[in-house]
Amino acid sequence: MFNLHTHRYTNSPEVVELVNEYPWAFEGKSPVYSIGIHPWYIDEKKWPEHLDIVAQHLTQKGCWAVGECGLDKRIEVPFDLQCDVFKAHLVLAEHHQKPVVLHLVGAFQELLSIKKQLNISVPLIVHGFSKSAQLAQELVRHGLYLSFGKYLLHNPDLRETFLTVPKDRFFLETDTLEESIAAVYAQAALYRNVEVNELQQQIQQNVAQVFGK
Repeated sequence: MFNLHTHRYTNSPEVVELVNEYPWAFEGKSPVYSIGIHPWYIDEKKWPEHLDIVAQHLTQKGCWAVGECGLDKRIEVPFDLQCDVFKAHLVLAEHHQKPVVLHLVGAFQELLSIKKQLNISVPLIVHGFSKSAQLAQELVRHGLYLSFGKYLLHNPDLRETFLTVPKDRFFLETDTLEESIAAVYAQAALYRNVEVNELQQQIQQNVAQVFGK
């Protein structure tokens, strides 16, 4: 199984975990990781230094993606600053041809605008997606991937949204869930009316398509 986004490395032999790392607190426990500046933790003075650390990691074999990074309109960090930091991540990702794991709250249209402005071609994955089927379809039309986890387990209304996403455009994750990635796969397979092993094969194809692994 592949876990697109988690903050905890479990060292499970059955799971490939893309562990989220912060540049100022890199642990390196997981053989596979993403690294970036989460918008919640942007330090106005130190973020260029932190971004340099991100850039250094992007040349490492175990670093599969940039992120999580993104935009959040519900926090006090100035939105203009968030945009500057986010754009810098995207430029790095494009240069190194790495996918990007996105944290997005209330800023989907801004994301699409920035993607177009910077002519971003690398895969962008919205993690923890929990919004409407209409928004999901719009994001997919613009080439994005969506990752589902906590809300797929705990919000039955998300089933409709999940079913509108093409099979080659989604991932599954745990993020901060107490439940295992196996529980997320079981729920997703139930909603899609497929066997878990079929779902695993599909997501492995998606991993190959996005991460080249």
